[in-house]
Amino acid sequence: MQSLSAVLKLVSALAHAHVGWWTIRSKFPKLSQAEREQQVQAWAARMLAIMGVRLVVQGTPPGGGPVLVVSNHVSWLDILTVHAARHVRFVSKSNVQDWPLIGTLANGAGTLYIERERRRDALRVVHSMTEALSGGDVIAVFPEGTTGDGSTLLPFHANLLQAAISSGAPVQPMALRFTDAASGETSLAPRYIDDDNLATSLWKVLKAPPLLAIVRFGEPQPSWGRDRRAWALSLHADVQALWRETH
Repeated sequence: MQSLSAVLKLVSALAHAHVGWWTIRSKFPKLSQAEREQQVQAWAARMLAIMGVRLVVQGTPPGGGPVLVVSNHVSWLDILTVHAARHVRFVSKSNVQDWPLIGTLANGAGTLYIERERRRDALRVVHSMTEALSGGDVIAVFPEGTTGDGSTLLPFHANLLQAAISSGAPVQPMALRFTDAASGETSLAPRYIDDDNLATSLWKVLKAPPLLAIVRFGEPQPSWGRDRRAWALSLHADVQALWRETH
């Protein structure tokens, strides 16, 4: 029965993904930016529900930009979860845009791309982020640079914080945690580290008992007078504290 339920969820999720693809290709050119953001948020919330994940939002999401949101990184499921809580523009690795279907969905959501293998590409992305923040966007980054095991935070890289400092945008810390809905214990089903792959991780989520996706927002912090490396250290502590508060 567990496997049958997972298969039914998978079929529904694929159908919903194609609805999102069709919406981006056919409807987005006619919509305003605000309408696009509403569509993305509603689509993400529906996808979580299809997969048996209930969203819990704690604290206050950004009401508008410019804001740079920084968060811990657990899984591919993070992006859906954050979009469902509040539409943002993510900074993601460049090869995502070439993935079938997923690339179209990421482009439609306004994703900015970085080539992590090229150190100098971070400078280009910081310039793009600075322009977007100066234009009033809400951007989200995962300063760990990769996914963790969900129980501890990896060190934060400071480079992308320069965009907030250069644009004068505040930074808002945020924490993500996935739990078993019944027990409240941290769930390992969405984990995506080491030898995990997307298909295996997706199947684990679909087979898992109902999950909670907890998003906890902290308070925005002004960027003026900041040293990005020192700020990365303090933001790491802030996100760690927010993560503990989700328990």
